[in-house]
Amino acid sequence: MTGSSTRGIKTVLHPVSDLAAAKAVYTALLGVAPQVDEPYYVGFEAAGQQIGLVPGAGSQGMTAPVAHWHVSDIEAKLAEVTAAGATVKEPVRDVGGGRLVATVTDPDGNVLGLLQDR
Repeated sequence: MTGSSTRGIKTVLHPVSDLAAAKAVYTALLGVAPQVDEPYYVGFEAAGQQIGLVPGAGSQGMTAPVAHWHVSDIEAKLAEVTAAGATVKEPVRDVGGGRLVATVTDPDGNVLGLLQDR
């Protein structure tokens, strides 16, 4: 295998229409308070997994939860998966704090996320 390394799925982002209602449900489900609680994103960490609630994501085309693979070099991994047949859905962008994300679709249209922390 060539290209950048993949560290596995650690983050799953969920589109939500009512952030307060979703936050209450996920707090009860996970049994922990959110680590990040902002109007644009609520994030939890439970059992080593990061669960994010993204308000308004549905209007941006995110209609279902998206698993994000953590990678060491997002540009290299994006090139590698597109060369293998994936299609870029959302190009690499900085979502704050140096965190880079991108999404691709596999040949069946499944959305796959890539995430690189600084």
